[in-house]
Formats: sequence, structure tokens, C-alpha cells
Amino acid sequence: MLQLSYFSAFGSFLNLGGAVGALFSGQLSMILGRRRTLWTCDLFCIFGWLSIAFAKNVFWLDLGRISLGIGVGLISYVVPVYIAEITPKHVRGAFTSSTQLLLNIELSLVYFFGTVINWRILAIIGALPCFIQLIGIYFIPESPRWLAKVGSGKEVESSLHRLRGKDTDVSGESAEIQVMTKMLEEDSKSSFCDMFQKKYRRTLVIGIGLMLIQQLSGASGITFYSNAVFRKAGFSERLGSMIFGVFVIGMILVDKWGRRPLLLASAVGISIGSLLIGVSFTLQEMNLLPELIPALVFINILVYFGFFAIGIGGLPWVIMSEIFPINIKVSAGTIVALTSWTTGWNILHICDGWGNVIDFYLDARPGDQRTVTRRIASFAYRDNLNEYYIV
Repeated sequence: MLQLSYFSAFGSFLNLGGAVGALFSGQLSMILGRRRTLWTCDLFCIFGWLSIAFAKNVFWLDLGRISLGIGVGLISYVVPVYIAEITPKHVRGAFTSSTQLLLNIELSLVYFFGTVINWRILAIIGALPCFIQLIGIYFIPESPRWLAKVGSGKEVESSLHRLRGKDTDVSGESAEIQVMTKMLEEDSKSSFCDMFQKKYRRTLVIGIGLMLIQQLSGASGITFYSNAVFRKAGFSERLGSMIFGVFVIGMILVDKWGRRPLLLASAVGISIGSLLIGVSFTLQEMNLLPELIPALVFINILVYFGFFAIGIGGLPWVIMSEIFPINIKVSAGTIVALTSWTTGWNILHICDGWGNVIDFYLDARPGDQRTVTRRIASFAYRDNLNEYYIV
């Protein structure tokens, strides 16, 4: 029992570090800029991976896990915001949500190679992309909207030229960005309490509500304890881990289908997937259809994560980067990201091992999850908030 407690604590430290990173993500990205904040994220991630790779005791393992969490917590805020700020409106959703698709591909690769590679070597491999990005950041432009915020008018056009092409006329877009930024700054000299004003209340509820649904769906718990779930079902842990992330695709459909339909479809699919996983384990406990249980659990997990990926998995971060006006983006974005990471930490730390079949029935909640998602999605798009608030 003590080993299980250490195991769940180690897993939850990533979310604990993520909460710390999320707490400072907004202010740090506003003070340092998006590029330098990304550079800071890489430093935390590199330190975390190397601490795990060369750890001599539990302290360095835990410290590395927390450092990774801080880096990922910063990334979870600044990457969607940066991408939303540099891309044209008609492809913004696809570009922002593509990070979730790439994340799932990377997760799949880690699960695949993790079955055949020593964990220390795997940690060193994990640090390599961070080193590459650390160098690559010097070759990408700063966000034109952040440059407008700090009053660098000429640099706004320079950044847009690097993003749109040297021969592209960016004067109109540059003027629009600067005018909108100035209007919002004059409208409200933002403080932390400003985001609780009535005019921002709905967007705050949308952001926090979506993050709660994302974490309470139980995806982080199933992901971290996937081997335990496969083992309990009698399915091959190695085969399950190899195939685990491959089925999680489809985020590129965001701009084609729209946020609201994908959120609703995702909520329904997750509920069905969780319910069927719970039914499978119930049949196992009743010793019914024992030869089919491993395949049923595996297929239902693929159903669960397939629906998770097309909506609730990545869309909350996309919507978070779009709905908040720039004058409260820092404080509101910080609260929303903090909500996500603290909720995830509690789920991983409290639900040791996900051994109880009731966990999957709790994650199903088809009525509650679908109803809440429908209301939040309706709030978000009934008034076209994503177009009104984007700056």
C-alpha cells in the first residue's frame, strides 16, 4: 500500500508542478513575452528530464517530475495563446488544436518505445525535443499582439511580415491589432478583480467549466494508470501500451465542424466509453464472458480516447486562448489553467490505481456531462464570443 502511495504521488507531481507553472504563466508571458516564456519552459523541461534520467534516489525523481510539471504548466497556457495570436482567423482553430494532435502522436510514441527502452534512456530522449526547441525559438517571431501591447508598433509589422511573407501587405492587419489593443487597454486598466465583473462572468464560467469537464472525465487517470487497467482486464500491457495513443486523432476537424458539435459529440462519446469500460469490468467480476473481457476493455478505451481527442481533450485550451479579451487574458487564463492542473492533481493523487470499477461509472455520468457541456458550448457560441473577444 505504501508503494502504491509513492507511485500515485510521483504521478501526481506532474500536475502539482503544472499548477505552479499555471499560477505564474499569465504574468510571465506578459512580462517576458511569448517567445522567452517558451524558452523558460524548455529550461524547466530539460532540467526535469535530466533529473529523472540521472536520479540516484527518490528525491531527484520527484524533483524532476515537479520541474517537468512547471514547464508543461507554462506551456499549456502560452502555446495556445501564442498560436492563436499569430494565425489568421480562418485557420486559427486548426492551428491551435493541432498541438493536441501532435501531443497524442508523441504520447503514442512514448508508450510504444517505453515498452522496449529503459526508462532512463527514455528520459534522455524526452529532453532532446526540448533542446531542439530551445534553439528553434530564436528563429520564430514574437507575437504581434504582445508587441502591440508593449507599444512596439514597428516591430508589429516586422513580426507580421515574418509570419505572412515579406511581400504581403500587413499594414491593415497591423493597424487593426494596434487599434483593438489600445481600445481594450483604454476600456479597462485591468486588475485581478476585473475578470469577475458581470460582463466577463460568462466567459470565465465557460473557461473554468470546460477545464473541470476535461479533468473530471478521468482521462489523466486512465492515461497514467493504463498499464494497471490493461493488467486488471487481462490484456497484454505491452500491446496495449503500443497501440494506446494511435487511435487518438481528429483534432484537425475543429474549423470544419465547429467547436460546439465537437464538444457535444465528445461528451457523449466519453460517457459511452466510460460506461462500457465499467460494464466490462462488472462482467469480469461476475465471471461472465471472461474470454471477451480483455478485448472489450481495450476497444472501449480506444472509443473513450477517440472521442476525448476530438473535443474535450484539446478544445478547452483552444477556447481559452480565444474567448478572453487581452485586458483580462493574463488573470483569467491563469485561473483557468490553474483549475485544470489542480483538478488533475487531485484526481491522480486521490484515485490511487484506479482499481475500483465505480471510477469508470463516475466518469460516465452521461446526463450531467452532456448537459453541462451543452450549456457551456451554447454560452460560447450563441453570442459568437470567440469572434468578439479575439484580439
